[in-house]
Amino acid sequence: MSDLLIRPIAAPPAASGTLIEVTPETARWQYISFAVRRLAAGDSWEGSTADQEACFVLLRGTVRVTWDGGRTEHVLGPRASVFHSYPHAAYVPSRRRVRIIADEESEIADCRAPSQAALEARVVTPRDCGFEIRGGGNATRQIVDILPPAFAADRLLICEVYTPGGNWSSYPPHKHDVDNLPHEVALEETYYFRFRDPSAYAFQRIYTGDGRTDETLMVRDGDLAIIRDGYHPFVTAYGYDAYYLNVLAGTRRSMAASDDPQYAAFRKQWPPADPRAPLVTPPEVS
Repeated sequence: MSDLLIRPIAAPPAASGTLIEVTPETARWQYISFAVRRLAAGDSWEGSTADQEACFVLLRGTVRVTWDGGRTEHVLGPRASVFHSYPHAAYVPSRRRVRIIADEESEIADCRAPSQAALEARVVTPRDCGFEIRGGGNATRQIVDILPPAFAADRLLICEVYTPGGNWSSYPPHKHDVDNLPHEVALEETYYFRFRDPSAYAFQRIYTGDGRTDETLMVRDGDLAIIRDGYHPFVTAYGYDAYYLNVLAGTRRSMAASDDPQYAAFRKQWPPADPRAPLVTPPEVS
């Protein structure tokens, strides 16, 4: 199996545990750490952000989050699944103790990057998150920003992307592996996949212009793809609505990227948007 594809860890149903995890050492890169943790109802997880900033994104359930032993419990949720409603999240800077308590069976994405910045912890509510319908035709997708460039973080950039069945996203193919502002910045990136139908599948291609890398990954529910460099378009099979959580980090907080010149013209030729989007209704228009 490609080292760009991480499969979930087998865990007993409904039991607390880590479903998937990657570190800079295992990914062979510099910045991003990522894990998904399941908590059974009534269970808790406690840890330190140490020399990293962290964003805890609720994938499903309801949890209470505290940091530095604080008496205020910040409720994240409820969220039945990533396909039912917008995300709740908690951004916690470095050198903080964090405790997460599950009020019901819950899953949390633990997204991290190195940081020494003196920043403020903050809860991100569904109404704080962005909304964009991008592309057109069968390249229509929905973007939900959680930590956009304007958010007061050090390195982390995080968004959720919804792709209707049969559609393409991250298209035209783009890359962000060269520090060349304002055109492009060098960022590592993970794609964490969920599907409305757990038996679904999709394809992630990762390739470089010089042909040094060219891999096509078949991804399923709970898989993680690692984007070290190169272009990385995605397509989900007909009939299968797809979700992925993007975590990006590098030396600059910018989403500047370069399209593959072979396909860049499509960006100016989009047909009308797929009427199935948005797959998840923003809270302000619910």
